[in-house]
Amino acid sequence: MKKMSRYLLLILFMFSANWAFSQKANFEIKEGHFLLDGKPFTIHSGEMHYPRVPPAYWKHRLQMMKAMGLNTVTTYVFWNYHEESPSQWNFSGEKDLRKFIKTAQEVGLYVIIRPGPYVCAEWEFGGYPWWLQKNKNLEIRRNNKAFLDACEKYINQLAKQIVPLQITNGGPVILVQAENEFGSYVAQRNEIPLEEHRKYSHKIKDMLLKAGISVPLFTSDGSSLFKGGAIDGALPTANGEGDIDVLKKSVNEYHNGLGPYMVAEYYPGWLDHWAEPFVRVSTEDVVKQTEVYIKNGISFNYYMIHGGTNFGFTSGANYDKDHDIQPDLTSYDYDAPINEAGWATPKYNALREVFQKISKEPLAEVPKPAKVIIIPEIKFSKIRSLFDITDHQKPIINDQPLSFEDLNIGHGYVVYRRKFDQDLKGKLEIKGLRDYANVYINGIWKGELNRMNKKYDLNLSLKRGDRLEVLVENMGRINYGANIVHNLKGIISPVTINGADISGNWEMLPLPFDVFPKSVYQSKNITDHSPVILEAEFSLSETGDTFLDMRKFGKGIVFINGKNLGRYWSKVGPQQTLYVPGVWLKKGKNRIQIFEQLFEKTTSVNSIDHPILDELIK
Repeated sequence: MKKMSRYLLLILFMFSANWAFSQKANFEIKEGHFLLDGKPFTIHSGEMHYPRVPPAYWKHRLQMMKAMGLNTVTTYVFWNYHEESPSQWNFSGEKDLRKFIKTAQEVGLYVIIRPGPYVCAEWEFGGYPWWLQKNKNLEIRRNNKAFLDACEKYINQLAKQIVPLQITNGGPVILVQAENEFGSYVAQRNEIPLEEHRKYSHKIKDMLLKAGISVPLFTSDGSSLFKGGAIDGALPTANGEGDIDVLKKSVNEYHNGLGPYMVAEYYPGWLDHWAEPFVRVSTEDVVKQTEVYIKNGISFNYYMIHGGTNFGFTSGANYDKDHDIQPDLTSYDYDAPINEAGWATPKYNALREVFQKISKEPLAEVPKPAKVIIIPEIKFSKIRSLFDITDHQKPIINDQPLSFEDLNIGHGYVVYRRKFDQDLKGKLEIKGLRDYANVYINGIWKGELNRMNKKYDLNLSLKRGDRLEVLVENMGRINYGANIVHNLKGIISPVTINGADISGNWEMLPLPFDVFPKSVYQSKNITDHSPVILEAEFSLSETGDTFLDMRKFGKGIVFINGKNLGRYWSKVGPQQTLYVPGVWLKKGKNRIQIFEQLFEKTTSVNSIDHPILDELIK
């Protein structure tokens, strides 16, 4: 009887706690503090982006955060994730932002929304829809009418989702960001007057307010970049600042000498590119910095607490002086405390101990991870050259190659094809390659071009009647830096041989891979390095998370049961596996489809029980 009474009391306590959490409340910035219903509140947040995690796992990941001792979850909203085509908005199903916010509330977490419109985040085009570039009167991230009109449409759509869930309406949303890391962009685009930059950023703030955002606004910049990034009426917060004195001095300068003081992005890990080492941040350093923030009463947000996965074609890219593009991995593991598959890492456990010390109550138990399975060898019974498909596809013909945008596709691949009526020998040069290409003559591979390594030319010998095919891949649009305004894909300038333009009768065959192409598979010898599609069915007696081992493959994408798992590039690494969420598998029959750009007679695949993210191929 006593046990039953205690059980009933626990149920009543949990019910009353959740009831109280869902009531209308007030969150404000006053006299240098965050105040929750008039009482000082310190934000201990972790960032997780709902598009990078299957919805069936949202609650688990949020419970992981709560069990670590956090009180808030932060998420970006990606404009291009919800506007699927011009004026076609989707906030349902796996894109149900309201459901994510409500799930956080059920778990007992407050929510911070970072809507951009620019988000960075190692996400395709920093969150912008690719077709904005088709409007020649539009320049992104600038005081430009066409761009601002598009931003306002997005913000108004977004507001419909989050305004009813602000804390003043009984929801968990306590803060909303205005723009994002704009101080960096001001520094990168110093040819634009600061006054014009500020007109733009303040118009974004005004749009948010007009759309009904009533919780406090904030900005997020490096502490040395507040001059360009700060917005009147929004709390300036610092990214990556570990020095408390510098943090307070920077905020005070742009916030009337008062706090609250917040690090909106503290990095317990870091981003990763193809062909570069996987970056790790030590547990000791993360614990030490966390303790500094707690000791000094600093609010902070771990970017990322859980990274998830860049499924499909959602990963973005950077660039530097040595690389014209640095494409991001499919995995967004980020060396975060909760890894890509939702497992607690040693870093997570160490931080949980820190938060347990400051918690008045025992923290909730850490949720168990999803079951992991191993899929034995799957043999591909269906293999076909991609060129057998494109040979039956009606081409688009133009004198010069057309960009992806001109072809009205945002992602995937395009075959650029041309037949020659004379002999030519010399250097093929495609300076406008965006981003990666394999070159074929009469279906025989001749070499690779790669914007990442600044390799834009190849020596060729063409005979009269030969057919040149250039298979171009969009590796993800740049999401950070001044070059974000130069983000067309495909071949964006004339192709030359020995310096002479090759014009006339270019054929283009778009392959967006929004769905995997249907094909009648035929037995046929396929030469090495040909682009191929492979398909097989496999049966499972149980489902669970797993990791496809792609080490025998070259470069391509994988679909399982119609879901695009993302890109692999095993020839360079460091990522060698693709995460397969168990919720995307089925008991019984399943289908796997692979587009492999560099076929080398590999005709089977299997999965393993752990990720391989740090195997760089030199």
